[in-house]
Amino acid sequence: MERQHTETGAASGLLPGIERALGAAGATRIEGSGWTRLTLRLAGSRLTVDVVADTRRPPRGIAYLLPGGGLNFAADFFTPGGPDDHNLAHLLRRRGLLVVGVTPREDAATAAEITASWGLAAHRRDLAGVVRALDSVRALPYAYAGHSAGAALALDAASHDESPRLRRVLVLDTTGPYTGDLALRAAATRDAYADQLARGTYATDPGLAALISRAVTDPAGPSQAPWPPDPELRFTHAGLAHFALIRTAALPGPANWIYARGHSAGEYAFGATPAGDRFALARTPLTTWHAATSALGSGLVPTALMRDLAAIWAGDGTTYRIAWERIRAEVVWVNTALGRGDHPRGADLIRAAGNDRVTFTVVPGYGHGDAVWSRTAAADVWSLF
Repeated sequence: MERQHTETGAASGLLPGIERALGAAGATRIEGSGWTRLTLRLAGSRLTVDVVADTRRPPRGIAYLLPGGGLNFAADFFTPGGPDDHNLAHLLRRRGLLVVGVTPREDAATAAEITASWGLAAHRRDLAGVVRALDSVRALPYAYAGHSAGAALALDAASHDESPRLRRVLVLDTTGPYTGDLALRAAATRDAYADQLARGTYATDPGLAALISRAVTDPAGPSQAPWPPDPELRFTHAGLAHFALIRTAALPGPANWIYARGHSAGEYAFGATPAGDRFALARTPLTTWHAATSALGSGLVPTALMRDLAAIWAGDGTTYRIAWERIRAEVVWVNTALGRGDHPRGADLIRAAGNDRVTFTVVPGYGHGDAVWSRTAAADVWSLF
C-alpha cells in the first residue's frame, strides 16, 4: 500500500539534496515497503525526474532509466506495480542502486509546443543536465539503462560521457545501423520523417493508448480499421488492439517495419467475421498494457527524434550518428526475437573500436514491450543485466 512519504532511513538527506540540485518546481512523494519514490517536475523545462530510493540502505550506484518513444518512466519502468513491486525499477533498486527515471520533455508538452529541434541531441543534453545535478549531490558510479528509443539515447549519452563513474550501458531492444536492404529502407524512413518536418509536422501520437483503452472499455464494438479478410468489415476494438500488438510489423506507418513481428508475443487467427477472430497475448496481459498506457502524459513522439533514430538505423553519419568508437563503458545489449530482432551491428561497431566489454543477446519468444512488462521478464530478460 502506497502512502504519502515521510523521509526515513537511507533516503533521508539524499532526496532533499537532489530536489534542490535539480531546481524542482514541484514534487510528490509516495512510500512503499522499504522504498520511496520522489517525482520532480523541473523548473525551466518540461522534464520529469523520478527517484526511487531504498529506505533501508544507502545506494552503491545510480541507474538512469530512459523510457522508449512516447513513454514515460511510470509507464515503461514502474509498471506493473502491485504488492510484489514487480518492475524493472524495483529490480534495480533491490540491487542497491538509486533509480533515476528521466521522462523526456515531450511527455509534458502539447503538440503545439514541440519543435523541429527536439531531436536526439536535445534529449541527450537534457539527460546530461540531470546527471550533472545528481553528481553535485553524491558522486556515485552510474549506468545508463534504456528501452527502445531510450536505449538509443543511452548509447548516444555514453558516447559523449567521459566520466570515469559511467560504468555500464544497459540496452534493451533497440537497433544500431542496419546493413544491406534494411539500411536502404531505414534511409527511406529517415526521408519520410524529414519530409514531415519540412511540412511542419513536429510530433505524432502513435495512438496506442486510445487503441488499448477502447479494447478494454468496449471490446466488442466496431473499430474504424478495415478487417484484412474483408476490408468492407471492421475489426472489433479488442481485435484491433491485439492485432496491433502482436503483428505490429504488418501495420502501415513509416517505422513499423523495424519490428521482427510485434510489440507483444501472442497469436492472432481470423474467424469467419471480426467477432469470430481468436487472439491471445502470450506474455504481457492486456491489463498491463492498459496500466502502462494509462500512465502516459501526452504520448507524443517528436518527429525530429524519429528522424534521428532512422538516420542511426540507416548508418547516416550526416543527419545523425552515434559515435560508437567513443563508448568505453561496459555494454550489455539485449534484444527480443519478436521485437527489434537479431541486428548486432551497433554492438559490433563498439567492439571493433577496442571495447571488449560488449555482449549482445537475443531473447526468444518475447516482443518489444514484453521485455519490460512480462511477468517472466525478470528471469528471462532482466537477469541478463
